[in-house]
Amino acid sequence: MNRPLDAGAPAQFRVDRLVDVLVPTRNRPTELAVTLSGLAAQEGVPGFGVVVSDQSDGDPGYAHPAAATMVRALRHRGHPVLLTRRLPRRGLAEHRSFLLATSTARYVLFLDDDVWLEPGTLRRLVTAIGELGCGFVGNGVHGLSYLDDVRPHTHRHYREWPGRPVPERIRPGTPEWDRAQIHSAANLLHVTASLTLADDEWRAYQVSWVGGCVLYDRAKLVDAGGFDFWRRVPVRHQGEDVAAQLAVLARHGGAGVLPSGAYHLESPTTVTERDVEAWEVVLADPDA
Repeated sequence: MNRPLDAGAPAQFRVDRLVDVLVPTRNRPTELAVTLSGLAAQEGVPGFGVVVSDQSDGDPGYAHPAAATMVRALRHRGHPVLLTRRLPRRGLAEHRSFLLATSTARYVLFLDDDVWLEPGTLRRLVTAIGELGCGFVGNGVHGLSYLDDVRPHTHRHYREWPGRPVPERIRPGTPEWDRAQIHSAANLLHVTASLTLADDEWRAYQVSWVGGCVLYDRAKLVDAGGFDFWRRVPVRHQGEDVAAQLAVLARHGGAGVLPSGAYHLESPTTVTERDVEAWEVVLADPDA
């Protein structure tokens, strides 16, 4: 019998740490358990915190025995975990804004609830952002069902940073915007295979945005406005992560990191109401 799970206290969670992982979730207990299992296997970043914010229609996903066990495993390994519910739903951007406010860590990893991280991923991302000094680094997610679907025409969008990333103002219709094509299917796996990297070697490359697994310098994300634009977008939107990353890129720069240790579970989306792209609304604002 699975005993009741302690949710934790927000005031006790908000302490100075190097990294907090922020996981928004809705109606995905199975996927959430897999995502948390990946976090529980991370090493090299001792004491990172985890926040799970649930917007499920019924019981929260973390109440499922499998997910609850992974919460307990994280705590057993020395990682504080805060479990929250954010209802009623006010849109994806508001949910991310709420999550960001739960943390005072130096770095925050926004991790989708359908992404499994292989061991060593968090350590590599933390190392990269520390050395690069930019606003964010990210791991594009692999879709392993596309492993045999090689798309060489997308590989031309891979461009490594020769040094530290610099701020970039990226907009639709530019060649820089098309960099996102490298993150489709299993393209990153194919690009990584061509690099023949040594163990513990990584590369930083130019991006327009990264979905699913993004580590921010929290102060730089806040400086760029965070997700405060949620009040200006309709509830039924998507692309809130794109809007935030474009703002961070313009002020502080950002990069993708190879190899990526992020794997998409390829489950059906729970975001079915996508009437508006949040980044379109933000970019149309002359004060943005």
